[in-house]
Amino acid sequence: MNQIFTVEGMTCGHCEKAVTKALLALDAQAKVVIDRAQNKVQVESEQVREALAKAIADEGYRVAA
Repeated sequence: MNQIFTVEGMTCGHCEKAVTKALLALDAQAKVVIDRAQNKVQVESEQVREALAKAIADEGYRVAA
């Protein structure tokens, strides 16, 4: 499943790495594309949306959509 999240609070490359690492810990096969300028995180994963959003939020970022 391909899902797109609006994530607030990502301000640097470290933030991108933290979000990517959290998502890959949940699903090692996930494909993650981050567009920090647009505050978008695109995830291709078999995990449910809620689990993916929680993984991002647990890193300290706000998932708006």
